[in-house]
Formats: sequence, structure tokens, C-alpha cells
Amino acid sequence: MADKIIIFDTTLRDGEQSPGASMNMQEKFRLAQQLVKLKVDVIEAGFPVASPGDFECVKNIADNIRGAQIAGLARCNVKDIDRAWQALKNGENPRIHTFLATSDIHLKHKLRMDRDQVLALAVASVKHAAKYTSNVEFSAEDASRSDLDFVCKVFTAVIEAGATTLNFPDTTGYALPDEFGAQVKYLIDHIPNIHKAVLSVHCHNDLGLAVANSLAAVNNGARQVESTINGLGERAGNTAMEELVMVIRTRADQMKVSTDIVTEHIYPTSRMVSTITGMPVQPNKAIVGANAFAHESGIHQDGVLKERTTYEIMNPADIGISTGNIVLGKHSGRHALKDRVTAMGYTLKDDELNRVFDRFKEVADVKKDMFDEDLEAILMDEVLRIPETYTLLHLAAMSGSKSLPTAAVKLLVNGKEVQRSAIGIGPIDATFRAIAELVQTESKLLYFSVSSITGGTDAQGEVLVRIEDKGGKVVVGQGADPDIITAAAKAYLNGLNRLVYIKKENNV
Repeated sequence: MADKIIIFDTTLRDGEQSPGASMNMQEKFRLAQQLVKLKVDVIEAGFPVASPGDFECVKNIADNIRGAQIAGLARCNVKDIDRAWQALKNGENPRIHTFLATSDIHLKHKLRMDRDQVLALAVASVKHAAKYTSNVEFSAEDASRSDLDFVCKVFTAVIEAGATTLNFPDTTGYALPDEFGAQVKYLIDHIPNIHKAVLSVHCHNDLGLAVANSLAAVNNGARQVESTINGLGERAGNTAMEELVMVIRTRADQMKVSTDIVTEHIYPTSRMVSTITGMPVQPNKAIVGANAFAHESGIHQDGVLKERTTYEIMNPADIGISTGNIVLGKHSGRHALKDRVTAMGYTLKDDELNRVFDRFKEVADVKKDMFDEDLEAILMDEVLRIPETYTLLHLAAMSGSKSLPTAAVKLLVNGKEVQRSAIGIGPIDATFRAIAELVQTESKLLYFSVSSITGGTDAQGEVLVRIEDKGGKVVVGQGADPDIITAAAKAYLNGLNRLVYIKKENNV
């Protein structure tokens, strides 16, 4: 029987560290529910000591999610570990994940500690965590750039102290696959008590090698891989879970290992993460990109029509892409809508379904056909939306080749109606100026993009903005509407509402 690879998902923790990808409590909980459907083994729910909001998010998931181990990150100190346990203690087989750097560059410039001090702190911290739970993971930060004999010494000691998982990260994405695989093999050969723990890897994608390095580690004995949906994460991101899992499944003849992942939930989960975070998936992204199963070449099209396997090494249905979708329209009923939304990975309460159905009917009156992407935009507005401090009540914009672009905006701000008009370079600029004056924001617009959600002149426009407040906090705002200017206003307000919400959440 093939060895099982433990899939440790850190989308809610490391993935959230992508600039602007912050998720609120409701969004994190919905994603955790979806990760259980996907059957990941471990969900790293957050860094409890980081803020009151992060603590509450981890606690909410640990208290209510069943079907996966819930992990919380903690630095090697008593305060972090105690805080993590307070958040995790009601979870199913909760895991404390504590970490400490082992590379000389980190010891000298960041920790200002010597190796003996690091070893002592690592052991003491693991012992403290093991008082709470037998499920303790220790990570050697920047391990791939560390002296391997020192890493072996630390890992041997923390196993004796109670660690049951040892994580060997490529923190800076510096390693090459052959090199990283050899490092993993060296650890297994030189840690005498390695049989008492699972060896894990956590690879970053700075050189585009995170998946390749993780696979090399697996081939050399690692049995847990830490990854994120869509490869989300700080800088260039992390190991993309969907790519890792589908390599293991598609090349089972070579890999000789398996996972418990229900691959049919991969695509819906990818879309959910993209929708929640506002981080679009590039079209040519492996496995889940829009072009992953597209064939434009006539030769390829002919081959696929005759026999799919001529050019497709995976079946789209295996990752949850349905080729036989029922296209919804304005005459579709509540039951058909509910079935489609469920197939997309969303579980709605009755009141949520009612809101989505009402909004669906409004948009369907404008559009002829409604596709999954249209429904996701509606779900974002009606179900995944955060509490609104600023609500758009009315917008009128005027522009033309010989007229001055003007926008008149009416908002509900903390329950009070306010309105203002403004002139801008274009109608969207005028709209944003009016909104900024009404809410008195000092934030900066860092990024603006607009795209069509589906094809056709009746398609909804989707606007994505990235906003930075004066404190340096960056958030993403999304908005969708058949009218592009309205979509832009919704996106801008969504971003501003996120800034307000995050500030409140972090002061819980």
C-alpha cells in the first residue's frame, strides 16, 4: 500500500499573509468548512497571539469545525504557546505549531542568540506545549539555509521533548529540488529517533520551485507537506496544494504515495479562495487556471474530440470542473439555484439563500444566462460580505467626449444618509473622489483593475481595488455589477469597509 502524505493546509495563516488577502472571521470559517470537504488532514487556522481578531478566528474554527486537526502557530515562548492553547483547546486533536530559526544568518541578525541558546529554547518550548497536547509540531525556520548537523541536533532533542511533527521549511524559497531532496534524506539518515515523528516540509515559491521541492522531499521520505490553495502566501507564495495533489494522483506510477484529498472539491475550493481574498487565479495557472483545460490549436482540438487523453492527462471532472452545467436564467427556480450553489462548494442557510435568490433574479433580468462566475460574484456580495459601515444607496455618473466627468453619490454612513457630487478625470475617478470626501478617508488607491466576469456585452463587470490606509494596512476590495461604474463604487466601498472591519476585529 502506498504511503499516505499528510496535507497540512495553511491558507488561513500563511496564505492570508499575501498583501491584501486578509480574511474576516466569517470568511475564514466558511473556508475551513470547505477544507474539511476537501479532506485536508490539518488546517492551520491562524496565529492566535497576533491579534485579538486572529485569536477569535482560530478559537471559532477549533470550537466548531470537526473532520480535521486544527493547528495554531506560536513562536517559541510561553506567552505564544499559552495563547495558542487557549484558542485550540476545544478542537479535534488540536496541534500547537511552534517555530524557531536555526540558520546562522537568523541567529546572528534576528535572534541575536547562539546555537546553544536556540537549542535550549526549542526544547523548553516544545516541553511546554507538550503539557497541553501530544500533537506538537516544531518548525526550524530557514532550515534549508541552516547547518544540517545543527538541525539534526535540534530535531533529535525536540522529539525527546515531545514533538511529533518536525517541519523543515525552505523559508526563503532558495533551495533547488535535488539539493532539497538530499537535505531531507540527510535528516532521515542522521536523526536517530526520527521514527518517533513525522517529517514535514514547507516550501516557498520565490524561485518558482515550491511544488518541485516538496515533491523532491516526498521522494526522499517527508510524509507531511504544508501548502496553500492556489499557492497563496507572502511574497511569491507557497506550495500550491492543487498542483502537489494532482501530481501525486496523476503520476502515481512514479510517486508511490497517496493523499486523502477529495480532488473533486479542488476547483470549487480554488474559486472560493479567489473570491474571498480577491486574488484572481492567472489564466495559465496549472490545474485551476481558466486555460488549464482549454485547447485553441486545431490539431489539439481534433485530438481531444477523437480521444481526450491525446492532449489531456487529467479529466476536468476529477478536480470538480463540470462540463455539463445547467445554465441558469431568469426563469430558473430556487431549487436549481440551491443545487448549483451547493455544487460550487457553498452551504447556505435559508436566509442567505433567500438573499442570493433575490439578487440572482435582479441580475438575471439584465443578463440572458447566469454562469458560476456570476453566482460567485453574487455570493460575495450577499453571503461573504462584511458588515457595512458605508453602504451605496444611489449613484449617478455623467461623462462624454465633450462633457466634464461628474458623479453624484448617496451613501449610508453609520445609519445616516449623506450625499456629494464630485468632478474627476473620468466617471470612476469622479465617483471615487465623491466617496472619499463622504467617508473622509486618508487611504491610498494602490491598484485598480476591471474585467468581464463572463463573455458577452451583457456580462457583469468585476472591479478589484487594493487600498492602503495611513497605517500601512493593505486590503482588497471587490465589486461586481452589469454597470462598470457601479461595480467600481462597490469595490471601493468594500475595501473601505474591510479597513474599518479589520480595525474593529483586531481590537476585539
